[in-house]
Amino acid sequence: MYQLYGIPEASTELGWEVGLPLLAIVVLLCLAVPVWVALGFGAIGLLVMTDVLPLTLFGEALFSGIDTFALIAIPLFILTGDVLVRSGLSGKLLDVAEATMGSLKTGFGTSTILGCGFFACISGSDAAGAAAVGRITYARLVEAGYPRPYACALVASGACTGILIPPSIAYIIIGLILGISASTLFLAAAVPGVMIMVSIMLTNVVINRRRGYEASDIAFSFQRWLRAVWAGKYALMIPFIILGGIYSGVFTPTEAAAVAVVTTLVIGLLQGTLTLDDFPKMLLSSAKVNGVIVPIIAFALPLAQALAALEVPQTFVQSITAVTEDPTMIVLLMLGIFILAGCVMETTPNIVILAPIMLPLAESIGMNEIHFCIFMVTSLGVGFVTPPLGLNLFVLAGLTGEPVMGIARRAIPYVLSMLAVVLLLAFVPALSLWAIY
Repeated sequence: MYQLYGIPEASTELGWEVGLPLLAIVVLLCLAVPVWVALGFGAIGLLVMTDVLPLTLFGEALFSGIDTFALIAIPLFILTGDVLVRSGLSGKLLDVAEATMGSLKTGFGTSTILGCGFFACISGSDAAGAAAVGRITYARLVEAGYPRPYACALVASGACTGILIPPSIAYIIIGLILGISASTLFLAAAVPGVMIMVSIMLTNVVINRRRGYEASDIAFSFQRWLRAVWAGKYALMIPFIILGGIYSGVFTPTEAAAVAVVTTLVIGLLQGTLTLDDFPKMLLSSAKVNGVIVPIIAFALPLAQALAALEVPQTFVQSITAVTEDPTMIVLLMLGIFILAGCVMETTPNIVILAPIMLPLAESIGMNEIHFCIFMVTSLGVGFVTPPLGLNLFVLAGLTGEPVMGIARRAIPYVLSMLAVVLLLAFVPALSLWAIY
């Protein structure tokens, strides 16, 4: 991009002019300054101190970065999740999940995780899933025999599927940043997302066998299952419309999000579970979430352009490959960076900052860009249940009053099982690319 302004390519030798603004970003984040403010100061600092790009680029990038059709899907999917909860459709999804898995020895815990997966197919947000599923299932999990911190850890871990199972806001953002079709990423993410969900289910089964938290003796009833499916037919119809429309090519992700919002609103109004009084509350709730995500994307884009003009990604790749060229070590290094980043910062800023820097490193060992996106988002997803900034941990702590660290300790087995899946995805590309080629 810098060539468009007649500016020569930057040297790969980076000095204090680059390091100081980047250090300022880190310091501001440690001081709990809002992420978008820290990124904005860092971007301005880079542009002023290096002269690599005109300062006027800052304002242009802020506008052009969010003036994108694909970004419209984010507020629409978030609004869909709010409508799903307020209309009671989320409860119907959980009833179907319980009727499906409830006859297992660990039936309600397993059905809670499946319910998180159902919710992920509609909302694309993990925090929304943690709040919605947690409100409905927490008391019943405790009644079934689960200790309170463990019940919170179960829901928090299951809700990680919110950004891993399509449609996912994280995949929309990384696709926008790297110029990859969100529909392609949704298709590639289907199997990895389900693998994560199954790993969480199996972990719960193993822990239950050892500690005997839940011992369901409810026999599976096909009639009960049919009744639950019939009662939840409208709720089940929504993920089929979203994913079916996207995968068949009828809708783009943005169009699918718009259809999902209209469908959930119409169902809620026709069933009488939504009223016009609910609209301001839903819009305000969704606006608060969007007010966090969109400014981060906007202010990260000029920062990413400045880093690209300064050839920071290329310099980073050269520094790493000078130490080791072993693909296994580089994959483990990327995984470590993603896990650490997920522990201290939310997914959106991690994606917009790290994706452009880490993709060249991944490509240097022959990793496909789609495979890289699946690997990165799945790795970052683990960060939602790891302190100090595990968002799902704080959501469940806020709902139940349980200490965050108590929930985090009970979530350790789930973190380990998810990491095992992440490593499998990293070293077996076919799991992410089988449907693409």
